[in-house]
Amino acid sequence: MPDLKEFRLPDVGEGLTEADIIRWHVQPGDAVTLNQVLVEIETAKSVVELPSPYAGVVTDLLVPEGATADVGTPIIRVDTSPDGASPAPRGAADTAPSQAEPPEIEEQREISEAEDLVPAPPVDTAVEGAVEAGMTGSLAPKPERQAVLVGYGVKLGSTTRRARKTVPSRLPGVARKNRPTPEIMPARETSPHTGTADTNGSGQHALAKPPVRKVARDLGIDLATLTGTGPGGVITRDDVERAATGVAPADHVPALVPAAGPTAAGPREERVPVRGVRKHTAAAVAASAFTAPHVTEFLQIDITQTMAATARLRELPEYAGVRVSPLLLVARALIVAATRHPMINSRWDEGAQEIVVRHYVNLGIAAATDRGLIVPNVKEAHALTMPQLAAALGQLAETARAGKATPADLSGGTITITNVGIFGVDTGTPILTPGEAAILAFGQVKDAPWVVGGELAVRKVCTLALSFDHRIVDGDLGSAVLRDVGAMLTDPLTMLAWS
Repeated sequence: MPDLKEFRLPDVGEGLTEADIIRWHVQPGDAVTLNQVLVEIETAKSVVELPSPYAGVVTDLLVPEGATADVGTPIIRVDTSPDGASPAPRGAADTAPSQAEPPEIEEQREISEAEDLVPAPPVDTAVEGAVEAGMTGSLAPKPERQAVLVGYGVKLGSTTRRARKTVPSRLPGVARKNRPTPEIMPARETSPHTGTADTNGSGQHALAKPPVRKVARDLGIDLATLTGTGPGGVITRDDVERAATGVAPADHVPALVPAAGPTAAGPREERVPVRGVRKHTAAAVAASAFTAPHVTEFLQIDITQTMAATARLRELPEYAGVRVSPLLLVARALIVAATRHPMINSRWDEGAQEIVVRHYVNLGIAAATDRGLIVPNVKEAHALTMPQLAAALGQLAETARAGKATPADLSGGTITITNVGIFGVDTGTPILTPGEAAILAFGQVKDAPWVVGGELAVRKVCTLALSFDHRIVDGDLGSAVLRDVGAMLTDPLTMLAWS
């Protein structure tokens, strides 16, 4: 006898309420083992793989790929009975062998039910006694699905179409009383030459506005002899006047209609659903921008010695196998500055009306991914050696690019660096990560003229931007932190002296 277990969507991160189903790794009928990966979900923070809490056979996928499910919603059903037998399809009645559906119909029914999770109506083979291969059910009309209010499922029932409104034909002799005269209509006046309605060269009625028809009558111009250059072939006043003076039009491009040109391939607009990481990021930065009063200060520095130190570190055996970049020294400089000025590494507790000063550094690194901006952080970064910090930064970047950052990686940060220089940007005004008091933007490093020892020289120059929460950080403290970071990157030996 089947023993069906439902796996409910868990809260894989603190305070999460929903998640998107990205990709199922199993299908109905597959055997699964304990802790086997069932599905990939995207939460408000990252992409997470969910392991199976049961061993058995998958009977149903309750939430399709691309759908959003609330925490606690059943997403998959597994048969954990010893024999692992799959239950009969939902809605199927016990039938005699002579009345069994063909294999093609059963396969189609299973596909339909797996796709939309709505049971198909039972097949009635008695109706006209005919069932075609590849069709579910008989040739009798099927009830049509109707969308209903969210939360009430799908209603099965017939639909009727409202009768189409038709325009009555223009029958001869029928009076057209109380009808407004259109602004543009076929010229129906009798031609002085033929005694019939004006027509153009194709035999159709010539189109002209009433004022244009009056001008044509005054000038003695037969509208039937003209080719309109207005929109849709409408005869314009210029067409009539040119005919009266015998001047041919310069071209026949319709007025007010742009000449046809090359059109771009593909749709003109595209809609991207806001959900998952991008939805969380949008809410977080909006809340941060309109909650914490931001102040941003800028400092341009000569980073030539830092670039030389980076090249030297790459040659040391302690850094073999890890990526060493100027970001490593920027990170170390910010950690040292946060140690020297702990208030920059704090947070505002609105509920308690307190400032929480942290004497540890969980260094966040903003990372742009296909799913949106995320800020994983290096835990206890202040306690790491330079080689350990380099390895941690490299691992963090690799995990973020692969979309495998866990909720633990994304929570608990205390201060952040955003490296806008990798995009060729000099600087910016970064928005604080919620729960933090400061964020440092590291701009691109480029050659620029610089005064060294009273003489002009070409040096490696970059711009730093520090945004901070003005409720916590005064201008003098923010300036001191930015000045210290700049001093350590200008002369890396200062970083060693202050560590």
